Amino acid sequence: MRGVSFCLVFSLCFLLLGFVQANPNYKDALAKSILFFQGQKSGRLPPSQEITWRSISGLADGLLAHVDLTGGYYDAGDNVKFNFPMAFTTTMLSWGTLEYGRRMGPELQNARAAIRWATDYLLKCATATPGKLYVGVGDPNVDHKCWERPEDMDTVRTVYAVSPSNPGSDVAGETAAALAAASMVFRRADPAYSRLLLSTAKKVMQFALQYQGAYSDSLGSAVCPFYCSYSGYKDELLWGAAWLFRATNQMYYYNLLKSLGADDQPDLFSWDNKYAGAHVLLSRRALLNNDKNFEQYKEEAENFICKILPNSPSSSTQYTQGGLMYKLPESNLQYVTSITFLLTTYAKYMRATKHTFNCGNLFVTPNSILYVAKRQVDYILGVNPIKMSYMVGFGPYYPKRIHHRGSSLPSLARHPQAIGCDGGFQPFYYSANPNPNILIGAIVGGPNQNDGYPDDRSDYSHSEPATYINAAIVGPLAFFAASYSN
Repeated sequence: MRGVSFCLVFSLCFLLLGFVQANPNYKDALAKSILFFQGQKSGRLPPSQEITWRSISGLADGLLAHVDLTGGYYDAGDNVKFNFPMAFTTTMLSWGTLEYGRRMGPELQNARAAIRWATDYLLKCATATPGKLYVGVGDPNVDHKCWERPEDMDTVRTVYAVSPSNPGSDVAGETAAALAAASMVFRRADPAYSRLLLSTAKKVMQFALQYQGAYSDSLGSAVCPFYCSYSGYKDELLWGAAWLFRATNQMYYYNLLKSLGADDQPDLFSWDNKYAGAHVLLSRRALLNNDKNFEQYKEEAENFICKILPNSPSSSTQYTQGGLMYKLPESNLQYVTSITFLLTTYAKYMRATKHTFNCGNLFVTPNSILYVAKRQVDYILGVNPIKMSYMVGFGPYYPKRIHHRGSSLPSLARHPQAIGCDGGFQPFYYSANPNPNILIGAIVGGPNQNDGYPDDRSDYSHSEPATYINAAIVGPLAFFAASYSN
């Protein structure tokens, strides 16, 4: 009964606030959330490209190191390829496809294509030079001073790598996780490619373990403050080992998991901090296989969820008046989508085994967790105080001035002349006009803690989209698309 009362109290709050409406069109949102990745592509675009205002870019990437590092994704609104968030994006897209692929319908093929665009690039980074893992292309400090289309890039495309003398266990562990997770996505669809992904994942994980150190220490201002590894690298070793164990079922990775010992107990999940994700991933064995060796991960996953649920006695999560989880002021929706993925997925495991648990005196059911997850997804899709959809191109009212170079500058078709490093600031960046190109499906950083959103291109902490924000919501959208028909 307490689980029921929790839902009733929570839903009553939103009823009183006047935000309850018919379910958003989750199928449409799912399709758009995956389409977004086409707008972030680097390299030579395929004939299937639907976001047609984008064109080929970065064809000389890797040239400075005499290797081919073309392809992959620009991480956000800039023109840099940062592998740490790109690999996390790939892992989350793969996890979403593994958990919810059967619910994706025609979008399954598009999800696989989005994953493969990343893994093709990550494979190059892992195999181009023996003993090295390439982890980025483009000097961020130079790039961030420019406002130009990817197609016009005239900044130096510096190549960054980690090696035995300059280790990067965090970025290597995440790359191993991405390749291992993706290997399962392609296991039946393309067995040879799946085997290549898995064998490369094993080698990259071995590198992460053998030469331990944080890539932030090795690469300094090339990755900090942009994608510093603030949580250290032990979480990526756990995450990489967890994914390799799921992909191989080998005792070596089980023993590695156990050797990594007790973990931090965070109340968030992101491209930087993977502990909660690893706990939920590993809890699957305890719940679905009734494997007592994984009981500690189930307990840790539930401790995490108790820190998220709004009326749990151990909750450390703030919610806005409109009901949005609010973790940090910079790009808050990245935490919302990632945490929502974990809530949805753990509830799915619980539902399959009729499992419940307690947060102190709060009785937690799969439905009570899914209620909170759905509220976050619905909020992002426009069920909020200002009725703003934070997914570009979804619904009648969405961000028009996103912090994104390609979207805010006229396309090559409209403006064939090159726009140099400084050329995009006036009249485009500082313009009050909406962006000329709609980056369909992009989810921006989101509203402030008062549920407000200024729709200001220069306010990047709220108006910038990123691949890892989108990657994490694909799974929950697929889940709710299959659960609610419009």
